[in-house]
Amino acid sequence: MEGERKVKVAALQFACSDSVSENVDTAERLVRTAREKGANIILIQELFEGYYFCQAQREDYFRRAKPYKGHPTILRMQKLAKELGVVIPVSFFEEANNAHYNSIAIIDADGTDLGLYRKSHIPDGPGYQEKFYFNPGDTGFKVFTTMFAKIGVAICWDQWFPEGARAMALQGAEILFTLLL
Repeated sequence: MEGERKVKVAALQFACSDSVSENVDTAERLVRTAREKGANIILIQELFEGYYFCQAQREDYFRRAKPYKGHPTILRMQKLAKELGVVIPVSFFEEANNAHYNSIAIIDADGTDLGLYRKSHIPDGPGYQEKFYFNPGDTGFKVFTTMFAKIGVAICWDQWFPEGARAMALQGAEILFTLLL
């Protein structure tokens, strides 16, 4: 990562439906558009596979969670990242053993899955019933060395706690991102 680099970041935001395939198709279309405009790190919003379901406590919503390994949206975004030569952090509702997490897989520009970050700070209040669905993350704040930059990624509520940004900066992050709804 020595020498001059050009990093162009795009942040995507779109209205989600309750159709995973429709939302993932929309995300892919917008990633392609961002790449056409020169972006090489492309952020898709938090939990983009469906509408924000954490407004109510419903047991049936746990069926939306999937394991990290073999997750179909992550696999699709790996192919897309490799095809376009872009970095894509992929937000998803993760099921791991008996726990559930609000997680992000970091996909490098060659399609490599660089690892996982699980949201550390989980809100609970009117309209944000996240503690019903998500366990606090157990990965700690991390920095991922991508082809374009060393990036640190947080999720939504994490932004209100400065230790996350500090921890990632001390680990050498060149760019910090927070994925939001």
